[in-house]
Amino acid sequence: MCGIAGCFGARDVTTIDRMLDAMTHRGPNDRGIHLHHDSVFGHTRLSIVDVSGGHQPILANGGNTGIICNGEIYNFRQLRDKLVSKYRFKTFSDSESALHLYQEKGPECVKELDGMFAFAIFDRDSFMLARDPIGIKPLYYGYVGNTLYFASELGAMSLAGVELVYEFPAGHYYTPKEGFVRHYRVPDVQEEMTADVEEACHLIRETFTRSVKKRLLADKEVHVGSFCSGGLDSSLVAAIAAEEIPHLHTFAVGMRDERGEPSDDLKAGRIVAEHIGSTHHELIFTEDEYYEALPKVIQKLESYDPSLVRCAVPCYFTCKLASEHVTVVLTGEGADEIFAGYHYMKRLSLDQVNQEVRRNLCSLHNINLQRADRIGMYFSLELRVPFLDVAMIDLAMKIPPDLKIRDHKGYCTEKWILRKAFEGSGYIPDEILWRYKVQYTQGAGCESLGERLAEREISDGEYRRIKEENPKAIVNGREAAYYYKIFRQFHPQDSILDSVGIWRGFDFDEERQRVESTV
Repeated sequence: MCGIAGCFGARDVTTIDRMLDAMTHRGPNDRGIHLHHDSVFGHTRLSIVDVSGGHQPILANGGNTGIICNGEIYNFRQLRDKLVSKYRFKTFSDSESALHLYQEKGPECVKELDGMFAFAIFDRDSFMLARDPIGIKPLYYGYVGNTLYFASELGAMSLAGVELVYEFPAGHYYTPKEGFVRHYRVPDVQEEMTADVEEACHLIRETFTRSVKKRLLADKEVHVGSFCSGGLDSSLVAAIAAEEIPHLHTFAVGMRDERGEPSDDLKAGRIVAEHIGSTHHELIFTEDEYYEALPKVIQKLESYDPSLVRCAVPCYFTCKLASEHVTVVLTGEGADEIFAGYHYMKRLSLDQVNQEVRRNLCSLHNINLQRADRIGMYFSLELRVPFLDVAMIDLAMKIPPDLKIRDHKGYCTEKWILRKAFEGSGYIPDEILWRYKVQYTQGAGCESLGERLAEREISDGEYRRIKEENPKAIVNGREAAYYYKIFRQFHPQDSILDSVGIWRGFDFDEERQRVESTV
């Protein structure tokens, strides 16, 4: 995992250097800058694959072609085996396989990459930018005159002096000749569905197990762990990973209530850890520590959306804990999106469920995946998301909604088919497999802290003033106004705020309410 920054059209090393300075948390192990004609390519590296080598930019073709890449290519060894007879590999890095595949097949090479990535390739007088299918890894761009600047984070882009910042679209690549080209589209709802329960369970088990295990990719000296809140999603991920990694490091966080009792996630996480034999770590945070972390979270999250901020705070503590023990950590992100795990989806008609699943998948790159990337990388921690493997997404869109939401022992149960797929497998205890879904904040015991703080800090008058003075911002309620006020302390540039305001201000709570009101 890394940070990338660069420009096409100017030898502006000073600016690219400053942009890399703003992203040292994304890559504390190494740093490189390369000039090519009137372009600059910068990279700051978190070493995971080819720790001792793998310095970027990686060059080929006598220095006329090169790559800087943020992310992981999980099938790089298979690609390398096909290319090694024709191209001279200088490293064992996964990114170099992408470079030589580009030399072999041009921009369309991106369709053969299995992983999460955002990269830039220069090739003589041309270049290419690309982002992974779902947008797990971030990429932004903007212009100063005819010079194109790009970077992994919005905060770095603010140093380039661009008038507007644009989010590079997920599942696309760009070349000056072709413009933006879509290389992946979230599948439409399938007419031919896998309706047989036994067949669906078999396919889910096989596909998901492969998805988790491929994401254990790392050099031997790099430790891989797993979040383990005791919820269905992270518990399944941790259990499968524990098959491959003895004494897997697992992590859970939460608060104590007024009686001193640990939160639900802490209790459930302990049950799972004991069952899978992991080396389990906990962090119990206080209300004061929550409030102390909140401004840091909003700054690094690059968002003021209440739903996103609330979940980002316990994520902050989990990443902080995990970074003390591992460099890579697996998470359960994406399960709710592909298997209809949100409670509001139970109130949709069946013919709406998979359409809503697809809509959520198309929005993930600027909601939950944004949180995972920004908060993880703040602690120089790479988060991997096995539920969002392309094969998992393709499979999920073939599973009918009545298998995703179904009655279980008298209760309307979300993610029913995922639970059923692992029933009797022994991976996790039944009490966890069929545990009632709670939000991240509920399980950690901090659901209402931000709202209570905002009620104290923002008066009705100040809320109205903030809303009136910032008509392009989505500020619906005093909690959003409080987060927005903090956000503007760190991101004051109007041009950057306005240009990606729709993305950053996406009100997930409001959108859910809109959907619910239609059923």
